[in-house]
Amino acid sequence: MTTYIPLAVTPAGLAALRDRDDAGRPCRPYTDEEGGAPLRCCLRPSVPGDRIALVAYAPLRRWAAGTGVDPGAYDEQGPVFIHAADCGGPDPDPDAPDRAGWPFAHPGGQRIARRYSADGRILGGRVLDLGTEPGKVIDAALDEAFADPEVALVHLRAAEFGCFLFEVRRP
Repeated sequence: MTTYIPLAVTPAGLAALRDRDDAGRPCRPYTDEEGGAPLRCCLRPSVPGDRIALVAYAPLRRWAAGTGVDPGAYDEQGPVFIHAADCGGPDPDPDAPDRAGWPFAHPGGQRIARRYSADGRILGGRVLDLGTEPGKVIDAALDEAFADPEVALVHLRAAEFGCFLFEVRRP
């Protein structure tokens, strides 16, 4: 079985988003009183008292800028939660307790696995019913996606709101 790594928003991307988001709006941090917001900076849920921000993020645009391609009409932006200040990102140890399993993969949830080519074009997608074993469903969807040699990366999104959750690149 191939090991896939969920990628959070990059440190450089976070620094920019903490100034102005991808829609050009200034970052407006607030204190999260409830917790549970899916943070794309560290791939963990927020806890009550965290200083977070909801910002517009264009994941394909940022990936494309780093690879020198033009995503064209597939460049889209949507809301994501981030810590308002540097949080250190995901734990670098893949066996750390907070890294067990896929981030934001809740039993019974639905996700969208959207596939992209190396030139930034969408190659299709799939709605995933996570059922009782979300990790196995996501693993199988990524195996299927990367079986196509044209697929360079996959974005996992929440089906309910279309929010970007994380990216997985070809291993």
